[in-house]
Amino acid sequence: MKIQSLAVFCGSKNGHNPLFGQHAEKLGKLMADHHIKLIYGGGSAGIMGIIADSVMANGGNVTGIIPKILLEWEVQHRGITELIVSDDMHARKRTIYSLCDAALILPGGFGTLDELFEIVTWNQLTIHDKEIFILNSGGFYTHLIRHIDLMKAEDFLYEEAVKRIRVIDDPADLVKYF
Repeated sequence: MKIQSLAVFCGSKNGHNPLFGQHAEKLGKLMADHHIKLIYGGGSAGIMGIIADSVMANGGNVTGIIPKILLEWEVQHRGITELIVSDDMHARKRTIYSLCDAALILPGGFGTLDELFEIVTWNQLTIHDKEIFILNSGGFYTHLIRHIDLMKAEDFLYEEAVKRIRVIDDPADLVKYF
């Protein structure tokens, strides 16, 4: 698998750990340096904004997909290559995923977890077969990863879907897939 466009799902807030923003900035630079297009939620705040800004600052290409409701809140990023407006959150996720070769989950909240579990479920249902990466910045997802391991041990998960999830600790770990 060679990644040419990467969907990144992450928080619209920064979180307390400065490593989250540092990893987003590093990832953006790596993506731009390797000509990997960023596909993301179109926001300008939090980790979302940091990665988009980093890709753009380093000469990369960014496509944001934002639902109409968030346009009303004026949270869209105005300095990216392309902004697509979707009807709703579900259409946003579907569009993001249709435009990418793989997905990466950075720290975030409920929306980020929703996106993670929906794309994993799509893998399980063979709607797609894209790789899913979890960036475990500073151990942010360690408890979630343990819970996924428990679900597997208790035989609630299908092996094919679990095999598509790769956990990394640093953005540089993705370079071998570029």
